[in-house]
Amino acid sequence: MCLKLIHHPVCPHSRFIRLALHEYGLPVRLIGERVWERREEFLLLNPAGTLPVLLAEGRLPVPGAAIIAEYLAEVQSDEFRREELLPREPSARIEVRRLMYWFNDKFFAEVSGPLTAERYKQYMPRDAGGGSPDYEAIRTARENILPHLAYIDLLVRGHGWLAGDKLTYADLAATAHLSAVDNLDDLSWVEAKTAKGWLARMQSRPSFRSLLGEGWKGFVPR
Repeated sequence: MCLKLIHHPVCPHSRFIRLALHEYGLPVRLIGERVWERREEFLLLNPAGTLPVLLAEGRLPVPGAAIIAEYLAEVQSDEFRREELLPREPSARIEVRRLMYWFNDKFFAEVSGPLTAERYKQYMPRDAGGGSPDYEAIRTARENILPHLAYIDLLVRGHGWLAGDKLTYADLAATAHLSAVDNLDDLSWVEAKTAKGWLARMQSRPSFRSLLGEGWKGFVPR
């Protein structure tokens, strides 16, 4: 199956799907997109104008990290028989989905979204929201990190992984958002040493290597 992923290198949601694709062993061609340009060709694929978008030959575009994750879980189970990142047992599946929401929505709203948006305004044109960072927004987001790290620490101490005793989408979503923050030196691990060890394990996985060192400088959209 020929897959293409429309993404941006510092978009946490795009990073999540890139990790998932690599864990499933699915090769993908990456296509960069500057969503603030509101290109007609991109909006035809995803009218919401958000990233990422997965393209599979002969199938409709799959927009958004949550929908792509569900799609990949269905496809890989039926066609590839690989290790499942979304468990089949209902209770375990609920927990993984809950934690996916926690990081893709709550953590993004409180931490990774504001930090990436404010820190990278300098690389965006002013008519697309670029300019000087809002340092008050950055300060608030950095303060918001601490309870999230404490929660990750609690989850990992209980299971070894975030949603149980094996790797799931929950771990990949958390890693994707934390990596965007970690690249900005905004993590404080003083009271979350177990979580720090878990993240080190995640960052040592082969799926994470392609994310190392990526940023906005020199980004080529297409």
